[in-house]
Amino acid sequence: MPDAFHTLEETVTRDVTRALAEDVGTGDLTARLIPAERTANARLLTRQDGVLCGTEWFNRTFEELDPDVEIFWHHQDGEDIVAGSSLCELEGSARAILTGERTGINFVQLLSGIATRTRAFVKAIEGTKARIIDTRKTLPGLRIAQKYAVATGGGTNNRIGLYDGILIKENHIHAAGGVAKAVRAASHEAQPGLMLQVEVETLDQLREAIDAGAKLILLDNFNLERMREAVKVADGRAELEASGGVTLDSVRAIAETGVDRISIGSITKNVDALDLSMRFIHAT
Repeated sequence: MPDAFHTLEETVTRDVTRALAEDVGTGDLTARLIPAERTANARLLTRQDGVLCGTEWFNRTFEELDPDVEIFWHHQDGEDIVAGSSLCELEGSARAILTGERTGINFVQLLSGIATRTRAFVKAIEGTKARIIDTRKTLPGLRIAQKYAVATGGGTNNRIGLYDGILIKENHIHAAGGVAKAVRAASHEAQPGLMLQVEVETLDQLREAIDAGAKLILLDNFNLERMREAVKVADGRAELEASGGVTLDSVRAIAETGVDRISIGSITKNVDALDLSMRFIHAT
């Protein structure tokens, strides 16, 4: 999921370069204990079931350290992986593999954790019309990577940042003088095709937003009863998005109210990384 300024390849390179600079700095002091000419074969293993994500970031880590390190993947991003299985094998400089081990694993375990969590939410609402949507509640500097993981897990990416979509929230509404005024002002400023969404807290605000021409409306912390009523009020005139405190236990009931979208900040904010490890098979 590249942004407006970078391709995915550029994003991966930027992320990895920054991560290696943070971890390696002026050099890996421990890896220097290994003879420079020594080669090794290693495996990346998973201790948990999940959804694989982040292979491009892993590959790029070793490309930057030593382009001669070869990586042979047994799975692709988006595929289910099983605890105890080998995800890939690496062959090449022992120093390079040791130096890149933590950075490479960090990317894959983080992104696989997000993809796995997203997939769980997507499966929980199968058979409904609702979609799982991500938010801007991401780790600073890793937003594109995290949104890529959400998409890999079957979720839908919302706006990337403040520059590619308009979301009118409570404070915007107060500052503008009401829902209708805020929606009309935003509609006047928005370019064709730009996402324009307004957040409402009551059914009266929902009606006001629809009357003002809003086509995408976020229902902020509505309970199930009010969501069902909101769906009746909208009657297909606007897409409705449920937001606020969504869990795996509650998401199915939310989807069954008839809303179109369910946004979940926890899939990128409260990350439970997949448990991965690397093991050397032999070194020569």
